[in-house]
Amino acid sequence: MKLNDLRDNQGARKGRVRVGRGIGSGLGKTGGRGQKGQTSRSGVSIFGFEGGQMPLHMRLPKRGFNNIFAKDYAEVNLGQIQKLVDAGKLATDGTIDHAALKAAGVARGGKDGVRLLGKGSFSAKLAFRVAGASAGARQAVEAAGGSVEVIEVTPAAEKAAAKKNSVKKRTNG
Repeated sequence: MKLNDLRDNQGARKGRVRVGRGIGSGLGKTGGRGQKGQTSRSGVSIFGFEGGQMPLHMRLPKRGFNNIFAKDYAEVNLGQIQKLVDAGKLATDGTIDHAALKAAGVARGGKDGVRLLGKGSFSAKLAFRVAGASAGARQAVEAAGGSVEVIEVTPAAEKAAAKKNSVKKRTNG
């Protein structure tokens, strides 16, 4: 194989369809939109519209709700932390907080901090500084000789609101 033999796979670079460019293109005149009517015009977005019939999203029953005040915790099991300690990916000296768990790749997301859960076996003597811990997790950590400090975390929504208000005060005052 030579450099001049290198090329993309067949169909890898497909040009976009240019509609309304003459009768010879196959998509000239009406440009694939049919004749007349609302959808032949520009600026039409009728997603979910069913011609006046009650739309599906309104016909189906609704259940539950979305709690806008719910806290977003990164949930971490003690078994996962024990595996990291055994593998040497998590330092056992000092306190283990959200940043340390995030760096180790265990705490994904969690805008409002980390919550420890008691699943799995745990034997490392560690000091945790987290936003929350289940009773079982706290018991397991203390049984292993460690400690759990639960810190008060300001929810991300409140932080954003406070930041927005401080910007308003600066611009008004």
